[in-house]
Amino acid sequence: MARSPGPLATTAVSLALAAAAGLAGAPSAAASAPAGPGPRPHGPHIPGPYAPGPNVPVPADADRAITYRATVPFTLHANAVKAGYVPDKYCVTDRTGGKGSLGYPHFNHAHDNSVDPAVPTALFYEDDAKGGKRLVSVQWMVYDRDQNPATDEDRPTLFGRKFTGPHKGNYPGQPLHYALHLWLWKTNPLGSFATYNPAVTCRPGTTRPLPGAVPGAAAR
Repeated sequence: MARSPGPLATTAVSLALAAAAGLAGAPSAAASAPAGPGPRPHGPHIPGPYAPGPNVPVPADADRAITYRATVPFTLHANAVKAGYVPDKYCVTDRTGGKGSLGYPHFNHAHDNSVDPAVPTALFYEDDAKGGKRLVSVQWMVYDRDQNPATDEDRPTLFGRKFTGPHKGNYPGQPLHYALHLWLWKTNPLGSFATYNPAVTCRPGTTRPLPGAVPGAAAR
């Protein structure tokens, strides 16, 4: 049974909507105002007014506001599942020697190749310590047109950022693809567009077992 959001969640969502409306409605003011307070460690990553750098045009703020509004319903995990975002039972952590995790991927492959800020390909959740899931980030995925890892003339952009890649498929049959990850609902000390977040932790036994692991053994 889906749980109704509590007062804190309702307040956080209201703040996110208010921030999104301000960004979308007054980009010129955002460009001239001083830096605002940092985002909260949990709940929506509410951006304060700031002066964009040379590689972050003001329209990127309006696009981010669109993503806020589009993903507010998915702060309730059940809404994401109903919308076709399929939960992965495993929590993804960085096994390349880095720090941090992604959380639990929820892909909707009907949205592959989307570059619409309102239509991400995937949502990512973390355990909320209450038996539920908390939305932390979103991702877009676009197939490499010529499937040649040596070329990238078709690299897409969103929020004034270039997608990373081309990346190899994460499962058999997945094409080479570009990806863009945005930590919209949880602060990432490595940056909003970094892949992994050191503030996200996979609980013991929730990660995918390594190849050759003993069945039933806890994954690290």
